[in-house]
Amino acid sequence: MTSPEDVVHRLSVEGADLLALAGVNDANLQELARGAGIRVSLRGDQLALAGPLEAVERAAPVAQGMVDLARMGETLAPDDVRRLFDEAARGTLEPTRNGDLKIVLSGVRRVVAPKTSGQRAYVQAIYDTDIVIGIGPAGTGKTYLAVAVAVDMLQKKRVRRIILARPAVEAGERLGFLPGDLQAKVDPYLRPLYDALEDMMPAEKMQRALEARTIEIAPLAYMRGRTLNDAFVILDEAQNTTGMQMKMLLTRLGPNSRAVITADKTQIDLATREESGIVQVERVLPGIDGIVFCYLDEADVVRHRLVREIIKAYAEDASG
Repeated sequence: MTSPEDVVHRLSVEGADLLALAGVNDANLQELARGAGIRVSLRGDQLALAGPLEAVERAAPVAQGMVDLARMGETLAPDDVRRLFDEAARGTLEPTRNGDLKIVLSGVRRVVAPKTSGQRAYVQAIYDTDIVIGIGPAGTGKTYLAVAVAVDMLQKKRVRRIILARPAVEAGERLGFLPGDLQAKVDPYLRPLYDALEDMMPAEKMQRALEARTIEIAPLAYMRGRTLNDAFVILDEAQNTTGMQMKMLLTRLGPNSRAVITADKTQIDLATREESGIVQVERVLPGIDGIVFCYLDEADVVRHRLVREIIKAYAEDASG
């Protein structure tokens, strides 16, 4: 029931995917109503927010963020609504213009777009800067977004090839002697890169690109002694490179090449943290024109909401 003190704020949802906006069984709208303590209704091309003025004012930017994402073809879930509330509380929720930083991947009819302010800054830096170093916890989209931009640039012929590399370091366990040839032995380390790429390209096109070496997925050690021209280079899991390996990769870049380095400093699997190449570059590379550091945190996690809480809990335990 409406109170005399209640206000109603209406937003246009014209051009938005209404099913994506509302969610399964209106779960997104219910989360918006619950999070702000208001009533929400979707009628025609308008989303109405009704309730106390302060609550409606708190909900309005979150609702607009939902509408913007639905216009961009993004899939929305209650976790995304909670994340928008978190961003609004932190003062980092920014208006997202329709099509802003939207990556349209032809062939798979897929649109990839950053969902948080941290991700938007990261993607913008990748488009604008030759070397981007993205540091943040699991689930913040560091690798996924970098691969999306790389495929976009390849499709637009801004680069001639993509090189995806990872150090072959075991994550706290001994895998023993793996069967097969050298490629079969290293493929388990590279599987996350294949997974990201398979989301971005049709299977046949991806296979042809791999065979033609337009796309190369390889252990970091394969980069030694090479010059990488006209290439988009992604070094994933860079926290597990040594200082010498990191220097080797960064000095491979040739004309019209760019690199994205991704790392999670909470998951260093080397013998000592000080050996990590990512720790060293944080110390020696800031201030160089053409190199940008982007830091993401638990607010940028776009996996299950519990991933954000798990990261926060581990961080608090480490600091305590």
